[in-house]
Amino acid sequence: MEINAARALAGTRTCFVGIGLPSTAANLARRLHNPGLVLIYESGVIGARPTRLPLSIGDGELADTADTLVSVPEMFAYWLQGGRVDVGFLSAAQLDRHANINTTEVDRGPGRPPGRLPGAGGAPEIAAHCGEVLIVLRHSPRALVEHLDFVTTLGHGSGPGDRARHGMRGRGPTAVITDLGVLRPDPATAELVLTQVHPGVSVEQVREATGWPLRTADRVEVTEPPTETELVELNALKSA
Repeated sequence: MEINAARALAGTRTCFVGIGLPSTAANLARRLHNPGLVLIYESGVIGARPTRLPLSIGDGELADTADTLVSVPEMFAYWLQGGRVDVGFLSAAQLDRHANINTTEVDRGPGRPPGRLPGAGGAPEIAAHCGEVLIVLRHSPRALVEHLDFVTTLGHGSGPGDRARHGMRGRGPTAVITDLGVLRPDPATAELVLTQVHPGVSVEQVREATGWPLRTADRVEVTEPPTETELVELNALKSA
């Protein structure tokens, strides 16, 4: 999952990075596939080159290794809303078939209060204004759900045209990379379709781990296995 997410950034110039899995993949991409990749974090960090994975957007390692630092209002108003970021990289607690994201709260059942999650952060703005969005998360029926308990971040809304109606400039989510495979939105319906599985994973296995009747591409490809170099660099990044 992390290696395929890193590969997806091979031709990217600027990436707005979320903490967690997106940060791991983006930093691996800068080490291996795209040394010139400019990593941007919502705390105001531009051009970070961390030697270890940051613990948060406020980790001093990001500021210490950055090309420059700007204020958070400038980051959002000028860089992000100005359309100056190519790719936004996000994760999710819940994701629906149109790549809408929930990171706010989950229903814990009758008589119990909702389970609180970290919240939106910069994700709604990232999804609205970046040129495109990549999403990475672990695949399970609890994560890929028929209906979100709360819509934190709009992906493709309820289908084609929703983003334009809301004035969102970017293309929105173009790929969802999980530990089972890769899903991409159908051009006609904007519904996520399984296009690739990782080695050793079956299409039926992915369907069973998805909370809606998952459609598949006419031909489902198999992703390239991780190389020895990719595995060594990933382990080194995580152990630093």
